[in-house]
Amino acid sequence: MESSELVRDALAAAAAAAGVPVARDDVMIERPDDPAHGDLSCNIALVAAKAAKRNPRELATAIIERLSLDPAFVERVETAGPGFINLTFAHAHLVREVREIVRLGSSYGSSGAGAGRKLQVEFVSANPTGPLVIVSARAAAVGAALVNIFRKAGYDAEAEYYVNDAGSQVAKLGASTLARFRQRLGEEAAFPEDGYPGEYLIEIAGEIAEPEGRAWLALPPAEAVPAFGRFALERIIGRIKTDLERFGVKFDRFFHESELYAGGGEIWKTLEELEAAGTVYEEEGARWFRSTDLGDEKDRVLVRSDGSPTYFLADAAYHRNKRARGFDQVVDLWGPDHHGHIKRLVSATRVLGAPAGWLEVIIVQWVRLVEDGAVVSMSKRGGEFVTLGDLVDDVGVDAAKFFFLMRKTSAHLDFNLTLARKESDENPVYYVQYAHARISSVTAFARGEGVAFPEDTSCVERLRETEERDLMRRLVVFPELVRVAARTRDPHILTTYAQQLAAAFHKFYHVCRIVSNDRSLSEARLLLAEATRVVLAESLRLLGVSAPEKM
Repeated sequence: MESSELVRDALAAAAAAAGVPVARDDVMIERPDDPAHGDLSCNIALVAAKAAKRNPRELATAIIERLSLDPAFVERVETAGPGFINLTFAHAHLVREVREIVRLGSSYGSSGAGAGRKLQVEFVSANPTGPLVIVSARAAAVGAALVNIFRKAGYDAEAEYYVNDAGSQVAKLGASTLARFRQRLGEEAAFPEDGYPGEYLIEIAGEIAEPEGRAWLALPPAEAVPAFGRFALERIIGRIKTDLERFGVKFDRFFHESELYAGGGEIWKTLEELEAAGTVYEEEGARWFRSTDLGDEKDRVLVRSDGSPTYFLADAAYHRNKRARGFDQVVDLWGPDHHGHIKRLVSATRVLGAPAGWLEVIIVQWVRLVEDGAVVSMSKRGGEFVTLGDLVDDVGVDAAKFFFLMRKTSAHLDFNLTLARKESDENPVYYVQYAHARISSVTAFARGEGVAFPEDTSCVERLRETEERDLMRRLVVFPELVRVAARTRDPHILTTYAQQLAAAFHKFYHVCRIVSNDRSLSEARLLLAEATRVVLAESLRLLGVSAPEKM
């Protein structure tokens, strides 16, 4: 059982013995920001104090007095602040964990917390009417990292991209492409007022074979516009997939909205189910969802008066499809301009039979690019914007991903282009990757000196210097941090951790000579360095960032 799980069980039992029964799952274990406050911290006394009508610090003391933990596992337990319980690992436990990391390798930190539950993460899902822009790039980094973290935590997680290839935006795309093709032929062609003015459509129009394009122009407008739209859609979706592949983001499935209209028409079956549940009414020729009965601020249109379905109905049908595919839970990553859509869609999924909490929506906040202290201007409507491809060309895949993940997903992000370009310790991702490369170099040097990883790893017992213990204390909390990142749905926990672990290693490296005349100590320090390399590499892998052996 993992360290945090042992502590959680012991604290729950101690609380019950102190007369305050607490559900095990309500016992939250965290890692203090300051190592001086211990290795693990719990707010159980603060949470239970109000219901128990007891002072939190007194309750924390009472829990500690009844706490039963092996002194070879936890050497010190203290009450801190208003009632936190802080625990410090014993040296024997640190040694065991270092040896375990070396033994398990990249599987260290894996858990069964997800219990194999089938979970889907849908992310990016940008309208295929233009290249992927910066906020979509951030969503790609966050979504891909979450899928990795969920899998590490024991979930059967799948990644999906929802392609909106139906609806009015496709007609606008077709009209815009048609206008660009006419302009390419030298004709006077007014650009649609609500069209897509980006330069990318000029390029796409240039890819249309002239005979084919002229044949489309000869068609009635109701046929010509869709023909140009289909061509542009195919090209843009292809570029989106190429950009995502280059960014190292893989999807298990690209689900097309048009699939909901095919065959028996899932979109209309969804409408029938909503009607059967008594949540649909007709007014002025349109059909409405009674979302105000479910907590929304106003009712929402499902089918317009002209008989065409709304995006809301299509989204409801899409999530009905997800349920039919057997997902125990779905996590959607949306842009900040979709916040108002959450309540109505959650309500629709509940009416369609989904349990509470089945649909979870995470808003990925805006990104501003900052260069030399000034904000880089971006205007999508004006046709000028920085794409994912532009960013990768500028700073590279690793820096782009790491910087996107350095803040909580719910927080706005200022992406420092100037810093991301630097190849020095000032650049956080470079700093972390350099620690991994340095360990690889040390290992190669040790091998040249005749020092290798010993079969008997008991020599790790000798690691008692302050810098050695500090590094070990950083290492052993990795499994809990993976669980926390999975539970809170925020991978920034691991970017912060990777930087702290790298700093602890660099300090250890400068103070403690790894290869010396003391062979046993050299082997012990080499094992500690290898354990650090394993955890650094796995942290970077979960974030989707490479772990180079040379820099």
